[in-house]
Amino acid sequence: MSFRTDNFVGHRAVGVCVALIAVIAALVCTPVNAAPIAVKFPEGMTHGFLLVRSLAGEILGQGEMIQTLKEDDLIENQLVFRFKDGSLHDEKVAFSQQRVFTMISYRLVQRGPSFPEQLDVSVDRGTAKYTVRLQEGEDGKEEVLTGQVDLPKDVYNGMLITMSKNLQKGSDETVSVLAFTPTPQAIKVYLHAVDEDPVNIAEVSRKATQYVYTPQIGMIKEFFGKALGKLPAEFHYTCWIMNDKIPSFVQLKDPYNSWDRSCASNW
Repeated sequence: MSFRTDNFVGHRAVGVCVALIAVIAALVCTPVNAAPIAVKFPEGMTHGFLLVRSLAGEILGQGEMIQTLKEDDLIENQLVFRFKDGSLHDEKVAFSQQRVFTMISYRLVQRGPSFPEQLDVSVDRGTAKYTVRLQEGEDGKEEVLTGQVDLPKDVYNGMLITMSKNLQKGSDETVSVLAFTPTPQAIKVYLHAVDEDPVNIAEVSRKATQYVYTPQIGMIKEFFGKALGKLPAEFHYTCWIMNDKIPSFVQLKDPYNSWDRSCASNW
């Protein structure tokens, strides 16, 4: 997932939008590298369908997630959301899972009226190269930035939901994500297991663990970010993971963009 879904890499929305990755602008602090997440449940071939709803329940768009196994045991996950207003969110991440999860490459494209900033960012661990294409509005002038970035071992853009599924039940963890400001900066995100909540899947009641994802940008920067209107009053993201023998994603809520993303079907 996305999740500026991530949501920590770059999109603001129109009272709604997608994924875990946000342009946090000049509000980023320097993180301390943490250990990568161990593989508890290996990923494989997956095809899923999702809905994007406003927090009021209105359906804003539809999504599709395709995950495939590539050469050298590389997993490639692509999450695409298409909004009713014609906007597009296209997020692709490739990662390895040899004992620990390692993000190999990442790309996020966001365009259309739902996104004030038209965005195309990519980063590759092998070459250490990043590219940022940024455009204010659909008719603004495009700015292109390129450079080198040293990726932490625990950086997980587009993978926070997968990381949550691989945590010990009820345990917390801190990982990193890249925020494009517009150049990439690594920040820490605290994954906090809050409690178990009842969820209904096809009219059957199940239990799901609620996780709260909180970017660690520092109290002073968060205060001024909220004061300047760049951050919401509640600067965190909430995800539910169903606790079966094989855990699965249920729902993600993003108050920064006033949207929530939930499964249209089980996969």
